[in-house]
Amino acid sequence: MSIKYSVLDLATIVKGDNIQQTFEKSVRAAQHVEALGYTRYWFSEHHNFPNVASAATSLLIGHVAGHTTQLRIGSGGIMLPNHSTLSVAEQFGTLDGLYPGRIDLGLGRAPGTDMQTASILRRGQLEQHYDFERHIAELKQYMGKNNEQAAVRAIPGEGADVPLYILGSSTDSAFLAAKLGLPYAFAAHFAPGQLEIAMKIYEEHFIPSAVCEQPYKMVCINIMAADTDEAAHLLSLSHFQAFINILTDNRQPLLPPEETSLDNLPQELLVHLNRMAARTFVGSKESLTGKLSEFVESIRPKEIIVSGNIYDFDAKLKSYSIAAEILKTF
Repeated sequence: MSIKYSVLDLATIVKGDNIQQTFEKSVRAAQHVEALGYTRYWFSEHHNFPNVASAATSLLIGHVAGHTTQLRIGSGGIMLPNHSTLSVAEQFGTLDGLYPGRIDLGLGRAPGTDMQTASILRRGQLEQHYDFERHIAELKQYMGKNNEQAAVRAIPGEGADVPLYILGSSTDSAFLAAKLGLPYAFAAHFAPGQLEIAMKIYEEHFIPSAVCEQPYKMVCINIMAADTDEAAHLLSLSHFQAFINILTDNRQPLLPPEETSLDNLPQELLVHLNRMAARTFVGSKESLTGKLSEFVESIRPKEIIVSGNIYDFDAKLKSYSIAAEILKTF
């Protein structure tokens, strides 16, 4: 099977960098992977994280799209409960007008932050049972071609050529993506526990649509590659420390490997770390090829989305290069 490969970028702030430097690195990384044949470059919406600078996701998408030429740029994803569907339609309609045929709109229903911050984003209107499906329908109506007679229209946005993707890390999102006949991207890079069952549900319950005649499975995983296994494992220490910081609510920029402290972790913390990192692939090209081949044969995705926190920027670009060398052979 021939699969596509893409990137998820959190616009991660590393220790010693400011926001401007972080955005400059995202641009350079996007230009690098564009030359390597990657399909798309997505940013995820997060708030109140000192190591993540992708809060104003649509602005960052536009900035990177303006510094690339063919690479698809989009959201992985926009957390729809944080926004009015009209504003999302207008923002992505504007992006489509600026960069026609290159913008993706991945949608999630998680807050992308803590609940206090989510409450501020939503002006205190935290819904206990958020109707994700209804709001996707609203968004599709605003962005459709048959809304001209409506009292409220998305200008720009109406008729925009912006494909929708459902993001998730649970079986609920799999059922919804299947019901709507939309591509489905699973967040195995941090919540891999239900990957296999969610993909099975998506395939078995998929209803063909005008967008997709068949299921389109996308899986986001962490890949940290280097010339040797030892070098790759050293790079990965920053990534695993970031996981520990999430689990312990220790918010700080991404640390260099030599400043991580992963020894003598409590057993309970190790259990959670191992669960989060179950779909994290670390090693040289030689050792990763077999592991990734086995993963692809098992899940059979149409597209692999590459994530992973690497402190050293040149090493991060090298990792993307090695990942592309491997994935283009599948």
